[in-house]
Amino acid sequence: MIFPPLTGEDSWRRMVYFDLKQCYLFAQLDDKQFTIVEKMAHEVKLRDGQLFFQVGDPATHFFIVVKGQMKLTRLSMQGNEKVIEIISPGQSFAEALMFGEKPDYPVNAAAIGDTYLLSFESGLFLKILRGSVDTCFRLMADMSHRLRSLIREIDELTLQSASCRVASYLWKSWDEGKARSNAFELKAPKGIIASRLSVTPETFSRILHNFTDQGLIHVDGSRVEVLDDKALHAFADITDQRVSSG
Repeated sequence: MIFPPLTGEDSWRRMVYFDLKQCYLFAQLDDKQFTIVEKMAHEVKLRDGQLFFQVGDPATHFFIVVKGQMKLTRLSMQGNEKVIEIISPGQSFAEALMFGEKPDYPVNAAAIGDTYLLSFESGLFLKILRGSVDTCFRLMADMSHRLRSLIREIDELTLQSASCRVASYLWKSWDEGKARSNAFELKAPKGIIASRLSVTPETFSRILHNFTDQGLIHVDGSRVEVLDDKALHAFADITDQRVSSG
């Protein structure tokens, strides 16, 4: 795939500023390496719901979300879509595939809302890594940390009940912005969040209603206000205790 730069009114630079060094992939690069990376970046604009790549497409590039969101999905044997991950601004995806031999994308990727990405050719970035053993090892350490986080998520999905998974998601979303407000906006449509948490949309809505009836939260559309953070955390903390003891 080739992703030519956007120009004129479509350029993401006219809409948002993004510092590439915020991404863990580039944080350890020296000035010379970083200059090369900046020149590599190509801008991609996607409309809401647009399919970006599919399972089996050659994985020649990796990406950073600048604005909007991407959902990474797979289809079950029954044809149901399962959301594997939701990628938000500042986050990267498909970068680990660069280390494979002739890799293919293992998921489908589609935009949630109008979305702007930066695209990087994997082969060119690998040349930078081959030129610096120290940079390569620092990057591998960062990837290892991210892998441990993903393994923990798998443990949570395996050990938690549906209510615990939803409570954990709500708690983490609230905890990220609690210094500003007791309320937060859901980061994606409820159906997508439900799939990410491995529950049906109906179950997700029912759990939200149950938490509302118990006085833990108040929901108004996509806005969630946390009314009893201690009780919500008690639900979310069940799996943390199980994982720690396991």
